[in-house]
Formats: sequence, structure tokens, C-alpha cells
Amino acid sequence: MRAIGVTNYGGPEVLQTLDLPAEPLGPNQVRVRVTAAAVNPTDTGVRAGLRTDADRPADVADVPGMDVAGVVTEVGAGVRADLTPGTRVMGIVVPSGRHGGYREDLVLPERSVTHVPAGASDAEAATLPMNGLTARQALDLMELSPGQVLAVTGAAGAFGGYVIQLAKAAGLTVVADASPADEALVRELGADVVVARGADVAERLRGQYPDGVDGLADGALLNAAVLPAVRDGGAVTTVRGYAGDGERGLRVMPVVVRKYAEELEKLDELRKLAEQGSLTLRVADTYPADRAVEAHRRLEAGGTRGRLVLRFE
Repeated sequence: MRAIGVTNYGGPEVLQTLDLPAEPLGPNQVRVRVTAAAVNPTDTGVRAGLRTDADRPADVADVPGMDVAGVVTEVGAGVRADLTPGTRVMGIVVPSGRHGGYREDLVLPERSVTHVPAGASDAEAATLPMNGLTARQALDLMELSPGQVLAVTGAAGAFGGYVIQLAKAAGLTVVADASPADEALVRELGADVVVARGADVAERLRGQYPDGVDGLADGALLNAAVLPAVRDGGAVTTVRGYAGDGERGLRVMPVVVRKYAEELEKLDELRKLAEQGSLTLRVADTYPADRAVEAHRRLEAGGTRGRLVLRFE
């Protein structure tokens, strides 16, 4: 079974094609022939060894990948009736060792997969599960009400774009950051107000909302630098573990998308929103899986809008 992964951690060049055994199938699980796997910043961290045990045995493969799409090939006992061999699905993967999305044969819990949105390609569908659920969790944690103001940093990225569109679907007012080159895109995604991005974006956000915004999704990883944009007692969600400084009554909550990995109802709601056109599935480019090195280099170079996707052909 072909996979793309590492046996030694490092830069993009350490990615290699691996021959791994297929995973066993258990009850309430489905086997998926993966046709598309999105390339995310989390994947580059796995490849670089940022989230692994330093005592990991040599030559034990580590396979990145948290977003996939493909076709069901086998179902375990107790799997729901809408998942049968031949069903096109998308799913979120919690990677662990050899179990990651960059493999052509993958076993997942049935609650981690749903149908590919009608009209979407597998590459487009592969951009949605993990990224969309991260955005969904960020908004759920903030518990904002219709009419309140949400700020989004890193708004042109995959996480930021989904946050904007989910927030608009929930009736929020959205103020987002963007470079001049990305302003039109961010407005198209639904932002009501756009400010220039940068380390001092909090000052510009306060210029638009002197009393502070009600909530902020920090996709740009600005952490403490952006907290002044939020009103006292407001809510902030972060994506790399930052938990705030405890001042001004701010609720600063790191998003841990693994907690949503089997939230089928939320994943299926993302599918429905994509089918309705409320969520835009953005593919920046696709690469054959054996060119994953190029995809990782391009992602780490910055400036990618939408997701790069590996194709298993």
C-alpha cells in the first residue's frame, strides 16, 4: 500500500514514497481508497518532527495528512446504511505514526466521514473536513450571537476563509485583515469590513470598532499582539495553543480540532453549506502524490491561497 511519509524528520526533501501494510478494519469503521489529500501547515509540522516523541524508533514511518477524499471500498460491522462500497466520501484524519491522510488505503471511524458535497471534485472536498471543522470549533467556542462583531486575522487563508463564511451564515458582522492583493478575495468571502494586515492590526481594528470587537479568530498567529482589538470580556480563539494572559476578562481558547474528529453532524453540516454555496472550496493547485516534496516547499514559501492537494492516481 503506497503512502507518502518520513522515516527521518526534516525539510520537505525527507518526504518519500513508502510501501506500508493496509490497516485492519474494525466495527463502525470504513476503508477508503484515498484519491485526494490536502496539504496543511500541520502536515509540515509532522514532517519536521515538531509533534513527535524524541525517542521515536529509527526507520518507523510517520505519515502526515488530516484531510482526505476518496471512495469507500469496505465497511465494518455496524456502519450506517449511507456508507457502502463505491460511496464518494471526505473525511478528517487524526494522524498517528503510519496512520495519516497521505496514504492510498485508509481506515477511518464512520463518524469521521461524510459524503463529498454534490458537484465538488475530490480535490475540492479534501480541503473541507479538517479546515472546516477547525473553523466550526472556533466559532462554537466563542458562542457569539447574531449581530455581534467578529474579527478574523489570516482571513485569506483556508481557516480564515471558512471562519468568515461560517460567521456570515450565523448572522455575525465580520471584520477581517488582508493584504492589498487579497482584499478582493476577502470581501468576496463575505467580510463586511477589511483592514490592512500586519503586526499592528489590533490598532486598525480598534479604529473601526473603538469599543473593541466581540470575538476574534486569530488565524495569523498574532497571539498577544492582537488581544487589544477585543473588548473586555470578549472571546478569542487561537490555532497553535496560545491561551492568553488572563487580563481584562478575555476568554482565550485554543482550538483542538481532534476533539471534533468524530462530530459527524457538524461535518455533514459543512457538506450541506458547501452544496448551498455558503462555503467556498478553494484548491490552489494539485500535485501527484509522488511530488509531495514540491507541494510542501510551495506551502512553506507562503502566499498560497486555498489548499494544495495531493492526488493518488
